[in-house]
Amino acid sequence: MSGFGTAGPPPAPSINGWNHLRTGKVRDLYTNEKKEILLVASDRISAFDWVLPTTIPNKGAILTQLSLFWFELLEDIVPNHIITDEVPASVSDRAVIVEPLEMIEIECVARGYLTGSGWSEYQANQEVCGNKLPSGLLDGSKLPESIFTPATKAAIGDHDININFEESVSRIGRDDAESLRHFTLKLYSTAAEYAHSRGVILADTKFEFGKSSSGEVILGDEALTPDSSRFWEASEWSPGLSLPSFDKQFVRDYLISSGWDRKSPPPELPAEIVEKTAERYAEAFYRITGSKF
Repeated sequence: MSGFGTAGPPPAPSINGWNHLRTGKVRDLYTNEKKEILLVASDRISAFDWVLPTTIPNKGAILTQLSLFWFELLEDIVPNHIITDEVPASVSDRAVIVEPLEMIEIECVARGYLTGSGWSEYQANQEVCGNKLPSGLLDGSKLPESIFTPATKAAIGDHDININFEESVSRIGRDDAESLRHFTLKLYSTAAEYAHSRGVILADTKFEFGKSSSGEVILGDEALTPDSSRFWEASEWSPGLSLPSFDKQFVRDYLISSGWDRKSPPPELPAEIVEKTAERYAEAFYRITGSKF
């Protein structure tokens, strides 16, 4: 299974002075003679571990600009990979130039609220990734304290797998695991406090870290976008009820209702779903930054 809604990833556009490295679910990576990385966010959208054949207008630019906002806000906690946002005109607003990193092979997830796969695990054994939790919590409940719930990184078309802290230690070593847990929870708490000041709940989020050539831990990939985080409207929060997110929920709901079997390539999205999803991403950008996209 490729994970893409077509026979494979779409061809990456040529960019003068840059050589294409690889294509992911959403991003295309290029490198230059300085060994810098041009990270371009496309308008592709993924769901249920598939990249859909339909794109969402402005999604790539919104992801990039929102990540830049957060990187600047959080740079006192941990350095990030940004070199500059001065990029070729053909990818203006949707790309950044970053330093190459040796990525650390775990996904670093912080949860302040119980939902998603965490809720499913809690129902089975009253814990999430080895973090024991009190009884009586509901889907959407605020946790007594934020928890670190790492996961393995999966190839396109495969699921990330939640692991406990000791499993992360066995994969990357105790020093790195403890360092990443510290940074993840600090980044989450700072971002969640800011988001709350904007009337938004940051329920959970995922970070990716790498190491620079000098061995320093660096925050990479994206940061606190609707693709990597779950944002809720604070005024509508009520544990036990369905809480709409500022993300691709319209897409997920449509795919579920369409009868798609999740084994064959996914269908095209109707124009209405595309429009609603684009509006949701733009609304997330406005609610967090205070600026219209």
